[in-house]
Amino acid sequence: MKVVVLSSGSKGNTTYIESEQAKILIDAGNCCKYINQKLSNIGVDANLLDGILITHTHSDHINGLKVFCKKFNPKIYCTKTMYEDIDYIDNYEFIDGDVIEINDLKINVIKTSHDASDSNGYIISDCHSSIVYVTDTGYINRKYFDILSNRDLYIMESNHDIEMLNNGSYPYEIRKRIYGDKGHLSNVDSSKYLSQFIGNNTKYVMLAHLSEENNDPKIAYDTLINKLKETNKSVDHIIVCKQNQETELITL
Repeated sequence: MKVVVLSSGSKGNTTYIESEQAKILIDAGNCCKYINQKLSNIGVDANLLDGILITHTHSDHINGLKVFCKKFNPKIYCTKTMYEDIDYIDNYEFIDGDVIEINDLKINVIKTSHDASDSNGYIISDCHSSIVYVTDTGYINRKYFDILSNRDLYIMESNHDIEMLNNGSYPYEIRKRIYGDKGHLSNVDSSKYLSQFIGNNTKYVMLAHLSEENNDPKIAYDTLINKLKETNKSVDHIIVCKQNQETELITL
């Protein structure tokens, strides 16, 4: 598979994944023009997308969806609850089970914990490799640990540094929301989960959804590195995703 995080952060989240027989996006949180241009830069025609997986319907994950759907009409994969928030789409398929398929992609659905109407994470696999995508969650349910383990690539939220959040400008109620079980994973949380999930098959970790105000890419990176050393784990490539800037194209 090929993977590019087109943008990741509190202002817009969009990821592109391609297999031999499928081309999909996860979310469309950036404007249509931005997404189309970034896809064009890697030689992808937006008209040929096989679908968009929606994680949840907060604006930073669907900002560009309405215009993108009007222009390119991709199939949208979402739950019935999510659809109530995006009922302007007319080409859709409901996610109503633990597994869906898009051409040669098998997609395991895991429930995340976020203060949205509904929210999902995804494990996306073809016959060669697998990708975990988990952002916007206060915690990860232990019942998913086995299925999340030893995947080739992890796109995992590393939203905030706890000290920066505590000493920053956010009022208490917002900080409480971010800390909470329906908030976001801190650097420490993310590194703890990743240190448990990473296995011999794991080649890449991409740290995603970093707060621009309450995090720093070096702190997020160093927190993970230190935790991996502490737990005798290692991974060849760690990439910190950025807002409004695509990552390198990764081929698994």
